[in-house]
Amino acid sequence: MIFGEFPLAECDGLLLAHSLRLPDGAMKKGRRLTGADIQALAAAGHASVYGARLAADDLAEDAAAATVAALLSGAGIVARKAYTGRCNLHATQRGLVTVDADIIDRINRIDESVTVATLPPLTAVRAGAVVATVKIIPLAVGRELIARCVEQTEQGGQGGQGAALGLLPFRQQRAGLIVTEQPGDPAKNYAMAVTSSRRRIEDLGSHLGLVQRCAHRRDAVALALREALAAGCDLLMIAGATVPKDRADTIPSAIVAAGGEIIHFGMPVEPGNMLLLARIGEVPVIILPGCARSRRTNGLDWVLQRMLAGLPMGAAEIMAMGVGGLIRSAPEAEEDPDAVEPAARRVAAGRRVAALVLAAGSSRRMAGSNKLLAPVGGVPMVRRAANAALASRCVGVVVVTGYDAAAVRQSLAGLELEFAHNASHESGMASSLRAGLQALPGDIDAVVVMLGDMPCIDAGHIDRLVDAFDPQRGNIVVPMKQGRRGNPILWPREFFAEMQQVQGDIGARELLQRHADRIDTAACDDEAIFADVDTPAALEQLPLR
Repeated sequence: MIFGEFPLAECDGLLLAHSLRLPDGAMKKGRRLTGADIQALAAAGHASVYGARLAADDLAEDAAAATVAALLSGAGIVARKAYTGRCNLHATQRGLVTVDADIIDRINRIDESVTVATLPPLTAVRAGAVVATVKIIPLAVGRELIARCVEQTEQGGQGGQGAALGLLPFRQQRAGLIVTEQPGDPAKNYAMAVTSSRRRIEDLGSHLGLVQRCAHRRDAVALALREALAAGCDLLMIAGATVPKDRADTIPSAIVAAGGEIIHFGMPVEPGNMLLLARIGEVPVIILPGCARSRRTNGLDWVLQRMLAGLPMGAAEIMAMGVGGLIRSAPEAEEDPDAVEPAARRVAAGRRVAALVLAAGSSRRMAGSNKLLAPVGGVPMVRRAANAALASRCVGVVVVTGYDAAAVRQSLAGLELEFAHNASHESGMASSLRAGLQALPGDIDAVVVMLGDMPCIDAGHIDRLVDAFDPQRGNIVVPMKQGRRGNPILWPREFFAEMQQVQGDIGARELLQRHADRIDTAACDDEAIFADVDTPAALEQLPLR
């Protein structure tokens, strides 16, 4: 490439070095000048311009930038069109950026003409975010220089293979939150814990549905943990009335009492020092540090991001966070430390699915006891059903009461749900269905109808139905195992009017026959979709007893 100041007579095909303003418009840097351009420059009083004339083995800046960007991009990263010697690489979805520093450093050391800048490794990004930029400094570079960049990427980096840039997408998880309280705690503490936790989880593409509040006692927390596990939560968080000071403190000991183990207490990140990581079986449990009530970035964000991106998270990983662990993020301009407004749930249009739990029956075959209040795994049967609905991706839960309504409502105390009472419950299930449908919000697109006496159903079963729901087709979704249908069932809104006409105690069975062509199935691999409890014998035979 020959760069310099050229008289207009020698500028045909020249790459313009600097943007120029002319009376009739502007000529942008990098423009290849034509005869008409030269005439316009002369008319504007220019006798010469700075520019570059390419040799046969030169590559123009945009082509060079695009070539290097293509070498760097891995899964989840795409390069967009180059302009003025720059090519940006963007994330295709939410996730954590991975960076092979060896490859990036080697390319940057090749020559001052080629530069690559990236976000720090493991930065959380949204879809479309710029994660790196390639900038060619001169107007063109030799092809030999680009060939050397190719060699460096082919050699691989720290692991000897793989692209220099990649994206670890966040995986959808069902999260549960337990908030403990002591007498005299300000009411805003609970609201702040829920608001900040929901924002964090849903900003990462997961769902916080099940929220429980209980006394700050070991037995109460252990019971809440068992409930959340039975509901099908993949991740559990605990916002304590007090932050633990020792592994033997109230909440850590409750985790152990619930069958869990403490993985690590504390972290070299500020704010966030007092985070505690535990596990019950395969489900991680996080005791939130006090700073988690704030929306400012803290150690909890790092743990959640890496965990949801599928990275290992244990004692070694936490202890390695110290370098760079002093986080100094400015508060959001609009942040009010006392704000307690609920975080908006972002649900795609047409996919707002509610859950309707039918819990009005009189348990006529249960020898005088109310089966819905019977403990299953230490948790009342109807509460298990409600917890499963709350932990799912349903946007709201309505429980229909009837017989023994006060006791049923009491068994569901502390859960974020709505009630509808069926005064005609003795007439059969159809009346409960009508009462529940009338209580649903007007913007619901579908409903999952659940039976309160099916305690083995968890959020995973419900989410399979939601995943199979197609708003465009308006399909009824039924769970199935080995050719046999079960419960619960998802019904699109267009069938609500017909469902309200159903009579007796057979539910909407006749509607399924009438609309057989609209039924799709969701495969289930266990017996939970068949396990209802009608007799004392059936209760005793439950595997959860």
